Amino acid sequence: MSTLWQAAGAEWAKLWSVRSTWWCLAAAAGLMVLAAVTLGGATATEALRGEGPAVPVVASEPVVSATSFAQFALVAAAMLAITAEYASGSIRVTLQAVPVRGVMLAAKALVVAPVMAAAGVLSGAVATAAVYLLLSLDAFRGLVVLPIGEVVPDLLGVGGFFAFVSVMTLGVGAAVRSAAGTLTVVFMLLLGLPLMMLMTGSQVALDASLRMPTFAGLAFMGSTDNMTGGPMPYSAGEGLAWLAAWTAAALAAGHAVLRRRDA
Repeated sequence: MSTLWQAAGAEWAKLWSVRSTWWCLAAAAGLMVLAAVTLGGATATEALRGEGPAVPVVASEPVVSATSFAQFALVAAAMLAITAEYASGSIRVTLQAVPVRGVMLAAKALVVAPVMAAAGVLSGAVATAAVYLLLSLDAFRGLVVLPIGEVVPDLLGVGGFFAFVSVMTLGVGAAVRSAAGTLTVVFMLLLGLPLMMLMTGSQVALDASLRMPTFAGLAFMGSTDNMTGGPMPYSAGEGLAWLAAWTAAALAAGHAVLRRRDA
């Protein structure tokens, strides 16, 4: 256990010693705010144009939807935590220091997960505040509310979702080893493949696509909407189970490749 914590300490130092980490976290926050205020403004505008009483927007709801855009900045940070070492050759030094490859991968996951979770909560909080300030303007007739009992679970859900996606990316990176390949695989898992399956019009493909990581994450975060225009067809608990399953599968694949292939 001491070896694991020592390795995690080294991974922590490596993560914060490169500029790319800071740039990715800043990009995630910027994308979160931009997407959330855009989605929040669009939702409020539709409500104002509709007939009957306009329903106030919970300020954190657009933030949950904005994760579909902001997640890729944190994917890049998680990816570089391992693929950058393969690109530079420093993975050999890492494996000499931590020869048990499962311990090395676990140490990286122990660092990546809390950092990305904290980034999700903090960037989500900033985006929630931005949505609240925007929709409080006279142009939107103050069509926004900020109930703490809903906002806090939403922000914690965003943090949890980003942690799962980032660790999943780490597993893919360990298996694929290249930045371009990892980004391609993760993009297809998160967005490309689900969208292509939706376009087939098949009910089986639709059901399968809604169990892939992004949609599972939306269900876990309690989103009431998805790209099909309807509510999520299963509970938050099932969404968490699917998200955890995808993450575990990616880590298992990464560990298997680490054990069988030389650095």
